[in-house]
This record gives sequence, structure tokens and C-alpha cells, in this order.
Amino acid sequence: MEGIRYEQNGNLAIITLNRPDSMNAFNYEMLRELGQVAEAIRINPDIRVVIFTGAGEKAFSVGADLKERKTLTEQQVKRNIYKIGEVFSSIESLPQPTIAMMNGYAFGGGMELALSCDFRIAAHDITLGLTETSLAIIPGAGGTQRLPRLIGESKAMELILTARRLNAEEALSYGILTKVVAKESLLEETGKFADMMLANGPVALQQAKFAIKHGMNADLQTGLHIERKAYEMTIPTEDRVEALLAFSEKRKPQFKGK
Repeated sequence: MEGIRYEQNGNLAIITLNRPDSMNAFNYEMLRELGQVAEAIRINPDIRVVIFTGAGEKAFSVGADLKERKTLTEQQVKRNIYKIGEVFSSIESLPQPTIAMMNGYAFGGGMELALSCDFRIAAHDITLGLTETSLAIIPGAGGTQRLPRLIGESKAMELILTARRLNAEEALSYGILTKVVAKESLLEETGKFADMMLANGPVALQQAKFAIKHGMNADLQTGLHIERKAYEMTIPTEDRVEALLAFSEKRKPQFKGK
């Protein structure tokens, strides 16, 4: 794959958007590759946490490849919009926890990819925003839906309708970012954050994520039912027994994801 670089370090997967000369902008081929990688991760029992980042020093991703966009017919533009929405929804629904490691500019679709992840850790000098209205379009890969669910309707409306660009500290204060770190320690700090999850039971991580994601779109009683069912999935696992044994033996548990 040319547009996507994939690495697996133990139980951690790292997906890098690999078009640095184009500021990691999304063309159709890159979206197709990203979708394939996401679906392979979904069914890989060895992967417990996933990191998404951008190649190079400048950009996480600046969104759609506007050079490609100028050459497309209206039907092809619709195809691309459908594809990017499909791929980002696939990433959002991954059972594993996901982290956007934001190393540079994140505009439009790049910002929407980050919103599709569970967590967003950013270098202190980045700039980000949903800037589509300045191009006479609107966010079309989940931005109008995911941002208000994350930070509230009024704040999301403000950012989308003004096409405002935020620095990292502003994005943190809005509740968009999980953490802001020095650029030189971005990989290390993101790795530490991932390690905190990797130390926990893999089945429990996935079931907790499932309960939160699905419960948030339901009323409280339905959400509590979802939580109970998700908890029941952890009861027959070897990892639950191992955790109790490790506690009694005063050692760290060795989880197998079973």
C-alpha cells in the first residue's frame, strides 16, 4: 500500500496516513486502502489498541485532496463522500480503542478522522478545524454529527459555521482533545497512554467501549441493559480468572484476550 503505512508492535497497531507531499490529503485510493486496513484490524485478535497518525512533520491530514477533487465529476465526488463516510464509520465502530496521534494540521476530513477515534492526543503546535464552509461545502464525513456529540451543539455550531481554526490549547479547552503534549514527546506520550489500556483485559476494553458507545445512543434503562450484557461477556473469560489469581498472588496479571 502506498497511501497507508501499517505497523504492528506487539498488541499495538499504528496506521500512518502516508502522503506527506500532499499534507496527507485523502484521495480515493488512500481511502480505499484505509478501509481495507481498518477491516483487517477489526478481526485481528492480537491487536488491542490502534493509533492513527500522519507521515511527515507538517500534517495529520488536511482533508480531501482538492487537486483530485477538481478533476472529478459530480458522480465521482458523491462516490468519494460516500467512501470517506463509510471508512470513518468503520473506524469509529472498531472494537479496539483508537487514538488519533495528531502531529500537525488537521482540517476537514483530517479533523473528521480524529473525531472518529476514541481519543485525540496532539502536539502543542498543531492547528485544527472543520473548515468546509469556507469552501462553500459542509463537513461530510461525520463532522456535523460527531463534533456536537463531543462538545455540545452550540460550540460545534460556532466552530463549523465560522470555519474557525483552533490551536491545540483552544481545542483542549473546547473538549476536542484528550491531551496536548510537546511535539518532541508526542510518540512517547501517546505510547504511554496506549500502554495504560494495553495493561488491562482486552475483552474488558472492548466490552466497555461497546457499552459506552451503544449506551450513549439509548435511554438510561436501555443503556444499563447494554452494560449488563457487556459485563456478562467478561464473566466466562480466562482473563477474569487470571486477574483474580494475580491479585491474590500480588503480581501483574498476564492477559491473553480469552
